[in-house]
Amino acid sequence: MTKQISEREIVLGILLEITKEGGYSHIVLRNTLEKYQYLDKKERAFITRVVEGTLEHLIEIDYIINQFSKVKVNKMKPVIRTIIRNSVYQIKYMDSVPNSAVCNEAVKLAEKKGFFQLKGFVNGVLRNIDRNVSNIQYPDKKNMVEYMSIKYSMPIWILEEWGKSYDFSVIERILQGFQEEKGTTIRCNLNKISKEELVEKLKKENVRVKEHAYLPYALEISGYNYLGDMESFREGDFQVQDISSMLVSEIADPKKEDYVIDVCSAPGGKALHMADKLGETGYVEARDLTDYKVSLIEDNIERSGMKNIRAVKQDALICDEESKEKADIVLADLPCSGLGVLGKKTDIKYKMTRETQQELKKLQRKILSVVQNYTKPGGTLVYSTCTINEEENIGNVRWFLKQYPQYQLVSVEDRLCDELKPSVKEGCLQLLPGIHNSDGFFIAKFRKD
Repeated sequence: MTKQISEREIVLGILLEITKEGGYSHIVLRNTLEKYQYLDKKERAFITRVVEGTLEHLIEIDYIINQFSKVKVNKMKPVIRTIIRNSVYQIKYMDSVPNSAVCNEAVKLAEKKGFFQLKGFVNGVLRNIDRNVSNIQYPDKKNMVEYMSIKYSMPIWILEEWGKSYDFSVIERILQGFQEEKGTTIRCNLNKISKEELVEKLKKENVRVKEHAYLPYALEISGYNYLGDMESFREGDFQVQDISSMLVSEIADPKKEDYVIDVCSAPGGKALHMADKLGETGYVEARDLTDYKVSLIEDNIERSGMKNIRAVKQDALICDEESKEKADIVLADLPCSGLGVLGKKTDIKYKMTRETQQELKKLQRKILSVVQNYTKPGGTLVYSTCTINEEENIGNVRWFLKQYPQYQLVSVEDRLCDELKPSVKEGCLQLLPGIHNSDGFFIAKFRKD
């Protein structure tokens, strides 16, 4: 039976939904792959790579197209622009398909989508780029911001922001880190299965497994097709979670019978980790703003089999009077610019602005002002973000300590492996892609007098 839709047509649909309709790449890609579960592993891998790669290199791709096309990218019809963009990615970054085939398939897809009159244009632009792809002229390194913006497809304003905190050499390592291929990091649910048992189970499922250096219960997996097909996933033996996120609960260091409130919890990874650490004792309340987010947490709770955790709908900006000074630990992993996870959510960098970042900083401070009420005397508040911008991180820590002198900053160093200890500054941990084997992430720990 002939397939009704090709992988390239699926790629086109995903990219249009993201770039034209404003969808979030990780959500659109996940939903689409779930829809086309019947595709084999190779086809799914192709779709994922082309979508993620095109978005990751978008600024560079547009720069290349504009060198070889009389019609500039922003003047092209969205369908044609998207076909050319993902084809250029394939030409420059994928060796598995001959460039001639990439050009031919692009022409066919343009025709299938009703743009018969533009077949010649698509073919001409792509063949011109194919002939000259090894001779692309990039900006001079004398202007490092402009050079890195094109070379690594990063908006200039973000590079300027990072330049206030990091040297160009560090920034370039961060940018390279975003573009490195990584496996999936998982956390073993130790109350359910030992790490050794999980490793054996994964190997029987033909999954490649590697231990992570930062935490003993963390693993990196690769070579699988679809998580939902894995018995170990369905049975709740592990949770997909980046090592940086695991470090939040490791640093929080819950004790038996502790009451924990996670104020912005969805999809619930940190809350479940806390519940796992408590070992059937204590109680974790995983809160979030909407029914949809609560349902995500509930799905993960059900799969995990944890009994000492509950998902609750609660706006973090509205003080819950009944929770005042009740929690042994408050987790505040707050909405942020997300510029530490660009390796996974590549389109964030195109959606974020200076203005939005400032609004998020204000939101973080408002939430902290509310949720600090929930920590009991002697209790712990852990603040974290998945960004590498100082204003949202150490800037907020300094502000918080001035506003709430009843809180003291506690160094996180004693909860870290030796490899990470040098990365603690002012008592807080700042993880950087390319420097560390993790997402970009920030963690601070406070104790209430």
